Amino acid sequence: MSRDDPRFLTDLFDAAISAADPVRALAPYLPNPPKGRTVVIGAGKGAAQLAQAFETLWEADFDGVIVTRYGFGAATRKIRVIEASHPVPDEAGVDAVRAMTEAVSGLTEEDLVIALITGGGSALLPAPPEGFDLQDEQALNTALLASGAPISAMNAIRTCFSGTKGGQLAALAHPARVVSLVVSDVPGDDPSQVASGPTVPGHAGSEAALAAIRDWRIDLPDRLRDAIAAARPPSPDDPAFGRDEVHVIASASRSLDAAAEHARAQGVPAVILSDAIEGEARDVARVHAAIAREVALRNRPFEAPVVILSGGETTVTVTGQGRGGRNAEFLLAFALEIEGMGRITAMAADTDGIDGSEDNAGAFADGDTVARMRCAGVDPADRLSDNDAYSAFHAVDGLFSPGPTGTNVNDFRAILIR
Repeated sequence: MSRDDPRFLTDLFDAAISAADPVRALAPYLPNPPKGRTVVIGAGKGAAQLAQAFETLWEADFDGVIVTRYGFGAATRKIRVIEASHPVPDEAGVDAVRAMTEAVSGLTEEDLVIALITGGGSALLPAPPEGFDLQDEQALNTALLASGAPISAMNAIRTCFSGTKGGQLAALAHPARVVSLVVSDVPGDDPSQVASGPTVPGHAGSEAALAAIRDWRIDLPDRLRDAIAAARPPSPDDPAFGRDEVHVIASASRSLDAAAEHARAQGVPAVILSDAIEGEARDVARVHAAIAREVALRNRPFEAPVVILSGGETTVTVTGQGRGGRNAEFLLAFALEIEGMGRITAMAADTDGIDGSEDNAGAFADGDTVARMRCAGVDPADRLSDNDAYSAFHAVDGLFSPGPTGTNVNDFRAILIR
């Protein structure tokens, strides 16, 4: 690939991240200080940076506690930052739930709770139902992550096996008013889906959870299934939530718009396919590759040069190693489909800076990537079958590893056709 192409695509990624900058995103949505106390809580892979931004912007007294993934912390003066495990919860997450519960207990109608919620919070707020423990929630998360189910299905199940999700954390804070400021990483930007909605009740109950278990053939022990069937998470119509506010302060849509604007400023036309694409990563990749080939060969449905952008959240049904994350798997499947196409360069990355369990956010690929992998002794088709895109891209120095970005607005994909 041309040395300039990855740099151009990285600039687009940076523009998308800048559009979700915590200070810029938070400032327009902060409420007025209350007569009573202000307590800040939060969860997610961008929660620490939001907490840091809040401390910069808020002019009244406050205290609070948030939880983020290991390595995603940020320096704060008054808000306690707890780091815990993601995507499978650990004891530090349990400690964070305990600290958050204590922080919102005993509040009055004159108090204000500000909830800073970003993607990744589901795993960071483990609170299994009575009679169950952390190992049960870990087993549930592991089964969900391997299932290939979309985020809406996973969250319906998680909500029915939790004491924090589906608005239950907000319920603990009442009668205080709760203002939820949400950075969306889910297709459609439904705030009740982000981090399984700890402060935003949703409409999915136990029936939806059981249907998701059935439809996605998720194998769970009977006792977990029974607990999910018996769950009754709060309803959005509950009067207890009547004074609460919910604002989506950053999203994939806004970030894709910023990336497109940056591309056009560089003289490259840009099109956005969608900010809400879901499905198996390799299947989504084949569709994107077909569009890219059509542009390169026939100048339709778009004329080259053009950069094609998309967002959303793909899934991976893990049957092998599970290394590299959904974006690297997308790009490995994409690379196989564009082999030999010299005018196409692409990147796919998770906007939080880490995709899956490794250190990469995603990867780069072009028409020569597959040939380079084979020269390096790697069979890309075998690596794809084994869900090990990480090793394949590592062999050709094709990984994209920016580190934690401080936000999380879902997957970012950019395909440049010269």
